[in-house]
Amino acid sequence: MFVKAHTASLAGIDALPVVVEATVSSGLGMYLVGLPDSAVKESQDRIRSAFAGCGFKMPGKRLVVNLAPADVRKEGSAFDVPIAVAVLAASEQIRAERLGDYMLTGELSLDGTVKPVKGVLPIAVAARDGGFRGVIVPVENIPEAAVVEGLDVIGVETLRQAADFLDGTLAIAPAPHAIGEFSDDAGELYSEDFSDVKGQGHVKRALEIAAAGGHNVIMIGSPGSGKTMLARRMPSIMPPMSLAEALETTKIHSVAGKLGSRKGLLSGRPFRAPHHLTSQVALIGGGSNPQPGEVSLSHNGILFLDELPEFGRSVLEVLRQPMEDKRISVSRARYSVEYPANFSLVASMNPCPCGYYNHPTKECVCGGGVVFRYLNRISGPLMDRIDLHIEVTPVPLAEISSAAPAESSAEIRKRVIAARRIQQARFADCEGVHTNAMMNSKMLRRFCPLSRESAAMLETAMERLSLSARAWDRIIKVARTIADLDAAAGADYGGVDAPGAVGASASASASASASASASASDAAALGTADPDVAPENASTMVPDITPAHIAEAINYRSLDRESWGR
Repeated sequence: MFVKAHTASLAGIDALPVVVEATVSSGLGMYLVGLPDSAVKESQDRIRSAFAGCGFKMPGKRLVVNLAPADVRKEGSAFDVPIAVAVLAASEQIRAERLGDYMLTGELSLDGTVKPVKGVLPIAVAARDGGFRGVIVPVENIPEAAVVEGLDVIGVETLRQAADFLDGTLAIAPAPHAIGEFSDDAGELYSEDFSDVKGQGHVKRALEIAAAGGHNVIMIGSPGSGKTMLARRMPSIMPPMSLAEALETTKIHSVAGKLGSRKGLLSGRPFRAPHHLTSQVALIGGGSNPQPGEVSLSHNGILFLDELPEFGRSVLEVLRQPMEDKRISVSRARYSVEYPANFSLVASMNPCPCGYYNHPTKECVCGGGVVFRYLNRISGPLMDRIDLHIEVTPVPLAEISSAAPAESSAEIRKRVIAARRIQQARFADCEGVHTNAMMNSKMLRRFCPLSRESAAMLETAMERLSLSARAWDRIIKVARTIADLDAAAGADYGGVDAPGAVGASASASASASASASASASDAAALGTADPDVAPENASTMVPDITPAHIAEAINYRSLDRESWGR
């Protein structure tokens, strides 16, 4: 008898539908074809043992199982359950009528227990897009699959349950849709708050700008000045994720098997902090069986690299391309996969090997040229791609012991959300662009017109600091974000509310900075609805970039100064 069961194979963060064809004919032996890897080939022994444990029998005839399409390599143990069910149907131990209604996935234990697998969310999405009624998954993967709407999620604990359900002798209620558990209130997701940080007002300001515009930032300061403490609180001021962002982020973590015990939809923005001994492959992704790296796991969130000069130079250099392209392409001879990598880099470092260069009270003991050589562990092209350079100085004891409350993350987040709303409307007709940091040169001319005074100030800084053309663009992008924050804090631009007026419902809509939609009225009010608007007219439709904004943005390029570290 010839039957078909359905499953899917992971390709990047998506799933490719796979048809499991099984036929029983005269002869002996089981033959598994369709480009399976070792883990898939070993499924034969797990299936034989599972059949015995569940009261089924392996057919005593020639059994051929084909995984189609046959030119795509099949990897992992998630094919155990669909292959086992196809064998049962082909040997007429269960009926085959319902096999076409469901996608199946799961690994089999030797006693017939169905074990959890990774990548269930992309498989569930593929099942919905393919018109299937539902998916049959291990019970541990139910929260992950239940994120997908319009799909029956059937959780099973054993192969016997899966077989009886498909045979129609066992009724299993579909799991309820879990999207209602998604929270877009970022304030509920983080225990660390900026109110814990005493002083460091200029650093908080820079991190606020970075969060508002999606910029990369590096903090340089002596040990104990608060660099790590500040970096770990940055997710608390980021705008909450939209549903589209959360779904894409969860898919990446699902494919990588990083969801942990909380396997539903991820609500909080990722914060990844790999150790400085991390390898290139671990950071960027890849391997013989390509997996997402840290840059993809931090998609829509923060990649924090503490003690940046201690990372291998070759490891850091692989960051240059994803920082520009916002994606990673891993190519092999027979195939290639692509992972999104739209992260904000937050890095920290000591100013010198001893850590006390430019310290207000302690003397640096590093010899001549040592500080400069230490800084040069980070290449110029990489440093050029970091928008904000911040010098972090130790907080005076009087401020540390002060009882005066510091500004909370919630207050800062309101301003960030309001600035993101301006950008959301600005880039409504720019597909794939959601923040100021993602603008290309054409968008800079359109959205960032400079007055004569602002342009003259920037030109002077370029000459004195010997900055690159990339630094020119990045200074303008940072100035654009500073102008947006000022507009959100006070002036009325296109009906954007002041930060204090941003409530819970507004926060949810503001979090859609990564969704590619904005109301036409908002876009028109901000002057971005018409793609043919001349650059010289743009300044009347968006918050002006003033010389003060340019000056502040230039001030955040401190590591570009030739005198630094000499």
